[in-house]
Amino acid sequence: MSKKIQSALISVFNKEGLESIIKLLHELHVTIYSTGGTQQFIEKLGVPVIPVEVLTGYPSILGGRVKTLHPSVFGGILGRSDNPKDVSEMKQFSIPSFDLVIVDLYPFEETVAATNDEKLIIEKIDIGGPSMIRAAAKNFNELCVVAAKKDYAQFETLLREQNGMTTVDQRKKMAALAFEIVALYDVAISKYFNTDNALYFQESTTNHKQMRYGENPHQSGMFYGTLSTLFNQLNGKELSYNNLVDVDAAIQLINEFDDSETETNASIFAIIKHTNVCGVAQRNSVKESWEAALAGDPESAFGGVLVCNNQIDKETAEAISEIFFEVLMAPKFDEDALLILKSKKNRILLQLKSDALTQNNKLYKSLLNGVLIQSTDKGNFTEWKEVGGRKTTNTEQANLVFANIICKHLKSNAIALVKNLQLIGKGCGQTSRIDALRQAIEKSKQFNFNLQGAVLASDAFFPFNDCVKMGHEVGIEAFIQPGGSVRDKDSIDYCMENKLALVMTQMRHFKH
Repeated sequence: MSKKIQSALISVFNKEGLESIIKLLHELHVTIYSTGGTQQFIEKLGVPVIPVEVLTGYPSILGGRVKTLHPSVFGGILGRSDNPKDVSEMKQFSIPSFDLVIVDLYPFEETVAATNDEKLIIEKIDIGGPSMIRAAAKNFNELCVVAAKKDYAQFETLLREQNGMTTVDQRKKMAALAFEIVALYDVAISKYFNTDNALYFQESTTNHKQMRYGENPHQSGMFYGTLSTLFNQLNGKELSYNNLVDVDAAIQLINEFDDSETETNASIFAIIKHTNVCGVAQRNSVKESWEAALAGDPESAFGGVLVCNNQIDKETAEAISEIFFEVLMAPKFDEDALLILKSKKNRILLQLKSDALTQNNKLYKSLLNGVLIQSTDKGNFTEWKEVGGRKTTNTEQANLVFANIICKHLKSNAIALVKNLQLIGKGCGQTSRIDALRQAIEKSKQFNFNLQGAVLASDAFFPFNDCVKMGHEVGIEAFIQPGGSVRDKDSIDYCMENKLALVMTQMRHFKH
């Protein structure tokens, strides 16, 4: 059923983009009702407007908290023209019917982001706005609702093209969008009040993006969020589902290396493949860190996601361009480096922003018709307890800290072998810890690394002493693991007997 808009109720916080709609409604001879600041805005445009107080018989009271919460307003929104009793009651109480409701809610989330003043935050909880939106959306057969500033332009186009007419299908689509907007708003308020142990799982994120496909071509995919707060895309094709997963893994890893963990101005370069680290190194220059990271596993680097904590220069860009990669991320790029890197139109280049260095506090996983929530795995170790046959050297300590970070970002069971702040062997996603170590040793041998003097990190405790034995046999003399096994003593005794360094951290880093 098509209807012509003859009367409108307008009450908005953000008036940007509203002027042209007001003028168009006036040209279409629509009667406009409004409140407070919106009413004054319309009056300044020279457009006739009826104050809501004329309907309610009450002025705006309680500092503006109560303006529209009245039967004369909500009766006009909820009345049904095909219901004789509704029509009779509206006539009895002189309630006009509305064909259009335009509302833009108080900026609650923006206020929470801008201040800790609870009084200011509470006053930005809109009451009348969501109520009018819900009422108008419920009654979509009778009227249309515009529930956010971002929809002003689209509605203006519809209004102009259809000369003030709307179809029931259009009104229903507007209603669906309006309910989403109110839900988003309510979730934000609920999360403000319920910071821990909420009874209900409530998450709401704007800015949806349809992916080409999901993890595989036969799967659909969608992303909800605002990537532009984390990075600017300087070149390349659209990020895929798998790209985003690996980009997230790369950002999580590079965030671990702050000034407390690395030498001042040291360059860290890492290569990610299927969320696992396949190469990472710390060196004095960007190019040296790239070369060392690549040397750790040049085969797996093919088609990888690359990340660096420093500016990419021309020399490094030339070296990187020798291999095929999907994504390169860095905080800055030299202009001449960009010219080289942009020579391949599909190469994805992302310039990281400072917000990319901020970790989420929670992680979510959908499973078993429900959702698992956990806090983010933050930190490297809880304590540094040396329990082996000797103390670690300064060089070993630096390598063990580095190795433990890397191990944290490998799928469990995981082992990382490090020497000279370079990943030289890794085992990940194995069903036993000893298999992860075998894989790590084989990787190091494959690329001709000498394990003499290397260190070993494990994401969880050694259940037996087989890992320290096997590691010792190939030249490893320093180990780091969380501890906590009923047989910790077996590994400790072996290290004591063989003068090997062993650090226990009391912080496990399982990753599934």
